[in-house]
Amino acid sequence: MQTLKISVDWFDRLLPEGLPIPSSTLLSGPGGSGKPLIGNFIAADWLRQGGSVVFMSLQYPDHSFIKTSLKTITHLDIDNYVNKTVFIELDANLENFQNPKGRHFKANVVKPEIWDQALEQAYEMVPDEGPGILVYGSALNLLLFSPTYGVKILKKMKSTIQKAFKHSYLFSTSTTAKGKEIAELESIVDNLIMIRGDRKTKKLYLQVKHVKAVKFLAEEVEAPFSQEVLQELKGIADKTRKRVIPLVSKL
Repeated sequence: MQTLKISVDWFDRLLPEGLPIPSSTLLSGPGGSGKPLIGNFIAADWLRQGGSVVFMSLQYPDHSFIKTSLKTITHLDIDNYVNKTVFIELDANLENFQNPKGRHFKANVVKPEIWDQALEQAYEMVPDEGPGILVYGSALNLLLFSPTYGVKILKKMKSTIQKAFKHSYLFSTSTTAKGKEIAELESIVDNLIMIRGDRKTKKLYLQVKHVKAVKFLAEEVEAPFSQEVLQELKGIADKTRKRVIPLVSKL
């Protein structure tokens, strides 16, 4: 099986053979625990090794936050990978999705049919080379707050995860709310990585629970991020909940 090696020591300890390709990966844990930081390393190495990435990060108001975070955390300048990246931004006020402006477009991915259409649009915008196309969707639990589409979009997420035979998927979800629904995703994903932040030590820890077809270390490992970085991420997560959940809850 083809794999993608992640070029940081603490990740390499957990997955010495690398992350299986293609496959679906879920980063799961409490809100504000640092899941996007872990996802950034996977996305960065995906690009460095010749693949393409579709970013669907629901916790950021626009794609500039993703570019800044990748450069700060992984030292990757996404401007060097313009033709291999596309950004889908959540806009719960849209009926469907906008036509792309450059390498990004807005879409109401709360609606399952728009989820499909937005991803199909993104696939056409990037080459399927190297390790292939990775869809990196973070804070997907926010979509579950829709009273109309919550159940349907969960079903769509599960369907997407189970079809990871052409493209790869990297999703992050918070277990702070909608824990029952998130557990359904955890049970069917190819690769499950649990992440937690320790309030006393102010450190970030991750543990692989299961991985498709490769060996892994089951022990919990510390990811050495500074308290400043973790605190900044928690602040973004708190602001996102206050901004996005009220909008999604109206749908």
